[in-house]
Amino acid sequence: MHAIDQFQDFFITYLEKQTITKEPENLYEPIAYILGLGGKRIRPVLTLMTTEVFNGDYKKALPAAMAVEVFHNFSLVHDDIMDDAPLRRGNTTVHEKWDINTGILSGDAMLILAYQYFEQYEPVVFMQLAKLFSKTALEVCEGQQWDVDFETRVDVTIAEYLKMIEYKTAVLVAAAMKMGAIVAETSEENANLIYEFGLNLGLAFQLQDDYLDAFGDPKTFGKQVGGDIIENKKTYLYLKAIAFSAKEEASQLLDLFSMQLEDNVAKIESVKEIFNNSGASKATQEAIQEYTFKAFETLEKMNIEDAKKKVLRAFGENLMGRKV
Repeated sequence: MHAIDQFQDFFITYLEKQTITKEPENLYEPIAYILGLGGKRIRPVLTLMTTEVFNGDYKKALPAAMAVEVFHNFSLVHDDIMDDAPLRRGNTTVHEKWDINTGILSGDAMLILAYQYFEQYEPVVFMQLAKLFSKTALEVCEGQQWDVDFETRVDVTIAEYLKMIEYKTAVLVAAAMKMGAIVAETSEENANLIYEFGLNLGLAFQLQDDYLDAFGDPKTFGKQVGGDIIENKKTYLYLKAIAFSAKEEASQLLDLFSMQLEDNVAKIESVKEIFNNSGASKATQEAIQEYTFKAFETLEKMNIEDAKKKVLRAFGENLMGRKV
């Protein structure tokens, strides 16, 4: 079994060999640009790793891993337009570097390119991959719409928020893993169990992201700490703080989340204090642990060697303890 950093190297080598830049340049250059900005490459790595977990050759999974990475970056290009974000991974976003129309069109082309990578598989495998991919892509769009809807709502529930992050983030992690299982041609039961494993890990990953956004170390987090607070995002931390706080503190939090300020330092500190005092911070950490352990429970049902279970468990533990 290869190590995580080896899978990253294998994928990056494959990515760099792809011929993405062609005519017209203004359609394909933005695609090459966003794919070249790096990132953690977690999803394609999971596809390769899962293929090997189920005794398949990771090389066979490279096109599927590429499809996952192209789709993920397509969603980021369009998300950045919707959020009017100036930066992505510390670099200028596609729509800022070119323009909005280019961002929309290049994003559309990326979605089609993602599907084309499945054409390298035999009909039965192609059909399974494409069916899973279509379902996942639609769910990601649904999750994004819920995220947009929640920005103007004051009555978002914890259950609604969890459903939103499941669709916006977790389903793609789950699908990336199930694609590896499909390529390895393992049993349907194993494929469904690894999907469940990935879904719970994806939920833990997003909740960890929410937590790190408020309480992460600016040196290691890689994004502006407090970004969600500045944007008044109703994250798990926020919803738990509203649920746990006394009336006066909840009212203060609502007031703080109705503000758009030039200087947000005081706002961030006030909100973080409420998150801590209310017990929302502790509840979020407990939820991260709960979803990670749920993922681990599915490992016991899988028909794979104990050594492979240990690899998946170690990956989940590293994710739970991440600082970036």
